[in-house]
Amino acid sequence: MKVDVLLGLQWGDEGKGKVVDVLTPKYDVVARFQGGPNAGHTLEFHGEKYILRSIPSGIFQGGKVNVIGNGVVLDPLLFRQEAEALAASGHDLTKQLFISKKAHLILPTHRVLDMAYEASKGAGKIGTTGKGIGPAYTDKVSRNGLRVGDLLHNFEERYVAAKAKHEAILAALNYTYDITELEKEWLAALDYLKRFKLIDSEHVINRFLKEEKSVLAEGAQGTMLDIDFGSYPFVTSSNTICAGCCTGLGVSPRNIGEVFGIFKAYCTRVGSGPFPTELFDETGEQICQLGHEFGSVTGRKRRCGWIDLVALKYAIMINGVSQLIMMKSDVLDTFESIKACVSYRIDGEEVTEFPYEIGESIEPVYVELPGWNTNMTKMQSEDEFPEEFNAYLTFLEEELGVPIKIVSVGPDREQTIIRYTED
Repeated sequence: MKVDVLLGLQWGDEGKGKVVDVLTPKYDVVARFQGGPNAGHTLEFHGEKYILRSIPSGIFQGGKVNVIGNGVVLDPLLFRQEAEALAASGHDLTKQLFISKKAHLILPTHRVLDMAYEASKGAGKIGTTGKGIGPAYTDKVSRNGLRVGDLLHNFEERYVAAKAKHEAILAALNYTYDITELEKEWLAALDYLKRFKLIDSEHVINRFLKEEKSVLAEGAQGTMLDIDFGSYPFVTSSNTICAGCCTGLGVSPRNIGEVFGIFKAYCTRVGSGPFPTELFDETGEQICQLGHEFGSVTGRKRRCGWIDLVALKYAIMINGVSQLIMMKSDVLDTFESIKACVSYRIDGEEVTEFPYEIGESIEPVYVELPGWNTNMTKMQSEDEFPEEFNAYLTFLEEELGVPIKIVSVGPDREQTIIRYTED
């Protein structure tokens, strides 16, 4: 068996959680391979709404194994709050959730460092969520991190040493803080974390594959936030692309199967950073309101714009996407016309390859297509799609060179239409 990978192709918030939930019945295992509690995967079904930050989105499909992989950074306190909320709603995770011993821990002082670093940047702020993700990955790369497995091996001594290093940095930054209560709660959450199965995830995942079990790898954030290939420095701290699945789960590249790329019918971005197709007019505000474009974890308002095919082609290329999934099609139901950016104009020259740097000098070049002016939220098959919407799908498939297999027409699990079925 091979690992199928599901990831976002834009600047995050594409709707990955819903799609993982929809696809999970086909899989035995769902595994998160990177990111931390800055993720906000929203799922809606049976009239209930759930937001997952660290826990894989396959947790609601009974009997499936869910794995938090080694590439994830985990805050025990936020994890406990998330898991207890799910348990209160009838979803006991202790039997179906495994946690990699090699996943790195987010310490209380990581959160403080995150805020201190952001404050020091002034106008050059990245727009971090303040959850400590960046500093945790920094410690990982500089070989100073603490891992879940350290809970079983002389943890107190290692924690004191790591905390002292952080305190020295904060003193140098003259940053005032008090983590007394946060640290107390965080340390108590460590015991809760130990209730779960702490595993050598690379061995477990590869054993699953040998046993012919099907595995779906779930990414967080989006391709354009990748630390190497995103709009640097306005990116996250991990590899959000397909290659991150290999390092985040311990899977060989030859064991990667289908690559599902998720994108919205338009574009959004949270926080700072370049966004070539951003709309600053009533249309942008209308998309924001119709799409409820506010962060599921942070509540921050998302910036909105037309779909960017230059960036999308780039994301498809570096991920090796084999199937596309389009989300929030219904948000555009009332528009008379739809625009799509097909190239950039930079210093008078039109380019179709995503450039090294994107800034204010980039002018998006659009094509305009007719809108469908039809409420699609109740539709249950592609046979019901209006002609104009089918034309939009055809245009996108021809431009991108990859089939759009799934179309979402609303937030609920049931508002999902599969266009191509296997024989």
